This record gives sequence, structure tokens and C-alpha cells, in this order.
Amino acid sequence: MPLKANLQREWRFLRGLNRTLKRVKSIAADSPNLICDDIQAAVDQWRDRTAMTFEGRTVTYAELDAIANRFAHWGKGVNLRRGQTVALFMPNRLEYFAIWYGLSKIGVVTALINNQLSGQALAHCLNISQAVCVIVDAETSPVFETAKPLLEKPLPQWVFGPAHGDQRDLVQALKSCSQLPPDKIVREDIRARDTALLIFTSGTTGMPKAARITHVRAQLYMRGFAGSTGARMSDRIYVALPLYHATGGLCALGAALLTGGSVFLRRKFSASHFWGEAIAEGCTMFVYIGELCRYLVNQPPSDDETRHKVRMAFGNGLRPDIWPVMKQRFKIPEILEFYGSTEGNVSMFNFDGREGAIGRAPKWLRNRFNIRLIQFDVETEEPIRGINGLCIEAGAGQTGECIGQIGHDARSEYSGYVDKAASERKVLHDVFEKGDAWFATGDLMRTDADGYFYFIDRIGDTFRWKGENVSTNEVAERLLSCPGVKEANVYGVAVEGAEGRAGMAGLVVGPEFDIKIFDECVARELPPYAQPLFVRVLPALETTGTFKTRKMDLIADGYDPGKIKGPLFFHDAKRGYVKVTRSVYDKIATGMVKL
Repeated sequence: MPLKANLQREWRFLRGLNRTLKRVKSIAADSPNLICDDIQAAVDQWRDRTAMTFEGRTVTYAELDAIANRFAHWGKGVNLRRGQTVALFMPNRLEYFAIWYGLSKIGVVTALINNQLSGQALAHCLNISQAVCVIVDAETSPVFETAKPLLEKPLPQWVFGPAHGDQRDLVQALKSCSQLPPDKIVREDIRARDTALLIFTSGTTGMPKAARITHVRAQLYMRGFAGSTGARMSDRIYVALPLYHATGGLCALGAALLTGGSVFLRRKFSASHFWGEAIAEGCTMFVYIGELCRYLVNQPPSDDETRHKVRMAFGNGLRPDIWPVMKQRFKIPEILEFYGSTEGNVSMFNFDGREGAIGRAPKWLRNRFNIRLIQFDVETEEPIRGINGLCIEAGAGQTGECIGQIGHDARSEYSGYVDKAASERKVLHDVFEKGDAWFATGDLMRTDADGYFYFIDRIGDTFRWKGENVSTNEVAERLLSCPGVKEANVYGVAVEGAEGRAGMAGLVVGPEFDIKIFDECVARELPPYAQPLFVRVLPALETTGTFKTRKMDLIADGYDPGKIKGPLFFHDAKRGYVKVTRSVYDKIATGMVKL
């Protein structure tokens, strides 16, 4: 790279890093300054400015704060105590952020439950959250009702909307609650190391796990993105990601609300409405996951896609082949890709826009970053250790697992999961020296000579589809409850032109197996993103010497009818599971079928 271009790159990187570090440097675990104090300071500074718009309703910072205060006083009124947990099970709506912000003012933890969950997975999340009540709306209340028999203890249900039977009317209850901030004395002995939120992740195996988001971590997300994006008071951020995820619910909201900017919030993403709304709302930034960008690129060209004022798109999972299309076709000046794990201590930014890179830690700043890659055996799913018993660092160009050194400062601490045993399983000991401890991300990456990191894949039994991590163990468990399914082996397969990997199930079935009944069972048991897109019927499952099911050969076969003997099905959005013929296969492979 020519010297001038090299210097410009380093300047952009340093400027972005410096902006971010300045924002987060005062965060400390023993501080009495909590995430709600950060937000309150923004409210006090920008009271009359627009904060958020949702489905035609716009509120100022002061009005958003008043909604939050009502929830704080509601919590006190129903005797919620400091440290207790309330489950929030709703789609995106204007009150979503205000609910957890308000409850944090009285020291109550909010568990942000994925509103796509149902049945066993929903009950599991509610059970492990130890919530004392759940907040739902008209859309999620019926889903909660069906999961009630699976709960370990009765959970009072507060409904946004008409209440029936033993449900409680939240709208009515809020009417008598004060709009003034609660007395800070109720949280005077809470410190930033204490839990503010629970955000659920599938981790690398099993059912969703509850990641502890301390006030420190919430501040790192919200302040960090206020800094890294360089957001200004004049910015308006388009948010169509679910608020139960850290990317939409903390990173994007922090970038807007801690800088005096505003949020245009959507219930769910729509590719066909995106650019028209971005123009009508005067949006200057939007937050993405890779899937969102692919859906935009797959839309037919329109005049609106270049008439907007968007100056930056920020997020994670942008595919290298879509990156240049986003910049050139949509005329977006800057893309800020980042990497982070909800429960971990690893985060990085690609401040200077190297296409395909998820972040950067240049050699000359190596000691300022707690991130390393270690050599990893994909078959045994274990780090490779030398004769001295220590791990071996992966060199430039080598694929390795990304790990983060656990320290005592805000940026390197590891708060983990509610489940202490699950937290400990993510920690590697004696990595580069005896006695050290590192968080294992479960992600394979490689670096280049300039210190850029490139994402390769998830380790083991988890793959990513529709912006969600899908645990194959969990999906297989649910499939085994379907009539006629004797054994199930679930894995992800690559589909040309699609982000992540699509779910595929290899099944051993009995004579009573019926694909239509199986289709109904899958729709009932699993959220949309976890439902297998492909199903093949096998005579038996191959296992290893330790009785683990073999996946590698099945993954290699993919969904190609030329390689597969026996029944093979594809889930058509309109017709359910249909047989994969050569014609169906060709349509999927060439992108003619919407996945």
C-alpha cells in the first residue's frame, strides 16, 4: 500500500479508536454511576429534542423519560425489589426501551425475551431468568399462555392491552403512576458491576442461555457506539432490528440517545419499505445484521435507494461480496463493521472500512487489545496445545479460535451467564502462561499481516441463520418429539447467495412418519429461524467411537439430490415440505426461490 494511503488508513483507525475509548474510559465496576444515570444525563441535556418515532408516534427525550418513570413507579407499586427480575416478552414498540430503562432506576433487572420463541424454549428462558412477573402485549400474550403449563412456578402476566381472566391490565395500572423520576436513594448501594439486563444467547450448545449484562456492559455497548459511530445530535438512526438483541437494543439506541440524536424504530424489518422510510424520516444512519443488507441488495433497483441522506451503516455480519454493492449501489459513504459477543469480553471495530474484515488490532497496538487467535482442532473441537501444555497462537493467514484475556478493568472483565457452570465452560485456563484465563468465543477467524480479523465460522454445533444462532442440539431434541421421528441429526448447510447456513435435518424414521404431520410439528415446536429448511431421510445415523453423530459427510452432501439417496425435502414457504427434484435444486441454487 502506498505510504499516503497507509497513513490515511492508520489515521482513520486511530481517530475511531480514540473516539470510542474517550467515551468508555470512565466506566468502572465499583462506580455508583449506572446505565440509567447515563440515559438520565442525556434526557436532562436534550429534554425537548425528538428521541424516538414508532408507527406514527414521536416522543421527546422528556416524554420518553416520563414513560420510563411511570414503569419505575409501577414497579415500586407492585413491590418489585432491588435485584428481582421482570421478563419482557414483546415485539419492538415505543415503550420497549422505556420499560427496562425505568425498571433500572429502581434496581430491577429486565430479562429481554426473544419474542419469536414459544413452547419449551420460551418456558426455559422464563424459568432460568427467575422472573417474578412477565410483561406481554396482545401479540405475545397468547404465546405466553401456551407456555404456562411448562413453567416451574406461576408467573403473573401484565398485559399491554385488554386483560382476560387472571391477566393484569398494565395500561390501566400505569395511569395512576407518577411521571417524575423515582428517588435515587432506592438504588444508592447498587454499583455498575451489578446486573442491569439479561439477554439470551444460544451460546454454542443447548437451549438459550441468559447472559448477564451488568451496568458496565450496558454502558460499554451504549457509550461505545456513541463513540465508534461518531454519532451527532443531527443524526437519526433507522432501527429495524429486534430490541431484545444487543445490536439493536443497546448499540443502536446508545449511538442515538447518548448524543442527542433520535431513533426511527420499526416493529420489524421490511426491505420494500426501507429506503422510502429512510428518506421520509430523514435517517442518516442505520444498524444492520448481514441478513438485512442481503435483503436490501436483493430488492429491485429504485430511485429511493440513492435519494437518502444515510452517511453510515453500522452492524455485524456483512458479507464480503455484498459490502462493495452496499457502498456503490446505495451510495453509503461509510460502513462500520464490528464484532462482539453478548456474554463475552471480546469486541473490535473495522474503523477504516477494509472490505470483509470484522475488526482490527494492528501489531503496533497489540498490547492494548485483549484479543488473540489460537490454533484449533475442528474435529476434536479443542484448542491445540504444545508439549508444554500451553496453547499455540495462530499466525497471519491461519484459522484459529478467537479468545479474550479476562482482566479486572471494564473492557476485559467477563460477566458470563446466569448459569455459573455454563460461564466456566467458556473459560480457557493456562493459555499462554500458567494461571492465565481467557474467554473462548466459539468463533473461528483468521488475521492478515495488517491486523485485520476475518470471520470464518462458528465452532461445533451452532450455526447462524436469519441473524440468529441456531443450536443443532436443541433443534434435534424438538424434532424427536414429532410423530415417527426415531433419530435426528441437525446441521447447517451453505446455500448459494444466502447469509449463514440453512438448517438441515437427517432423520431416521418409523413407518408412521408423515411429512405433512412433521411440517405441522416443526411449525409448532420451533421458532421460524430454527425450523429446518431441508430434511433428508436416512437408514441410520453414523456415529463416532464416542457415540457422537457424524455431521461432516452430511454437510458435504448438502441438499444436492445428485449426491443423496433416499427421500429429500425442502420447506417451501407456501406449500410446506416438498420433494427436492433436480429442478427444485436448481431454482434454490440460482436464487430463484425466496428463503
